[in-house]
Amino acid sequence: MSTASNTPAPDQEALPATLAGASHEETLRMYREMLRIRRFEEVAARAYTRGKISGFLHLYIGQEAIAVGVSEAMKDGDRIVATYRDHGFALARGCEPNACMAELMGKATGIVGGVGGSMHFFDRDKGMWGGYAIVGNHIPVAAGHAFASKYKDEGAVTICFLGDGALGIGPTHEGMTLAGLWQLPIVYVVENNRYSMGTPLERTLPVKDVTVRAAGYNMEADRFTVTDPMQVRERLGEAIERARTENRPTLVEILTYRFRGHSMSDPAKYRAKGELEAFRSRDPLEVTKRALMELHGMSEEKLEALDDEIFEEMSAAETFADESPMPDPEFRFKHHYIEDESEAD
Repeated sequence: MSTASNTPAPDQEALPATLAGASHEETLRMYREMLRIRRFEEVAARAYTRGKISGFLHLYIGQEAIAVGVSEAMKDGDRIVATYRDHGFALARGCEPNACMAELMGKATGIVGGVGGSMHFFDRDKGMWGGYAIVGNHIPVAAGHAFASKYKDEGAVTICFLGDGALGIGPTHEGMTLAGLWQLPIVYVVENNRYSMGTPLERTLPVKDVTVRAAGYNMEADRFTVTDPMQVRERLGEAIERARTENRPTLVEILTYRFRGHSMSDPAKYRAKGELEAFRSRDPLEVTKRALMELHGMSEEKLEALDDEIFEEMSAAETFADESPMPDPEFRFKHHYIEDESEAD
């Protein structure tokens, strides 16, 4: 391991303690997974502008540390219930880029056969229990998952993600009320990327600290600004373990930032001048890259080679998806009805 100095350049903040205490192996592993999400999303954006992807496309660029960190804290059987900004969670859980990209293009080789699209990634075997397009409506669904886990004594935890834009939605209150009332093994995580769709948070929430609501739901609370995936693993890991061992739900607010607009159709002109650049300087992906260089002696050349490798992987996924067939028309009815006993199983 290199003894490179951790002294930051004059225009850089000191590396977070969670990164400073991490090994080279885990830092590189998490950086790689974050970079895979970033490059997947960039390739998806390129495919969208070329007309290969239809409908909505909500990118996760800037928020990758959350998906990677929570995945590291999960155990087999744990479940993620997500919003329509769900690609990062699927990739972090081990879903194949080829299948994910094919789903974006509505192809038969997609993760759900091309009938779900960007907002409905699902892979039960990977613990990815769906992206949901209707804002806030998945909050009680997640409570149902947690209730089933508790009822069957599975020892599993449901981690439900929502955006700050879902906080005023009725089902959000209903789902959290049930979670607190029944003391379910669930962690609700608000990914506060500050704009909902395009309105500054101070114009939509009378109290900025979302976690003050936790007491009303009989939940524990945590709130932090994301710096790196190890920090997310540590903080969410505490909430997940509490849910697993004590059936105590937690409301967590993670202050993050999306570098793109709400969706591909949003030019994000509502940002203040210089705001994007300020947040880019604290991009968890770049902060983790700095840790690899300053703490673990990785060269710029090795990191560029890794980046090239991942970019090729995601470009190959685009080619795979582009060349894949469309689903048969009748496939859109599959899983809607039970046709025989074997399918019912």
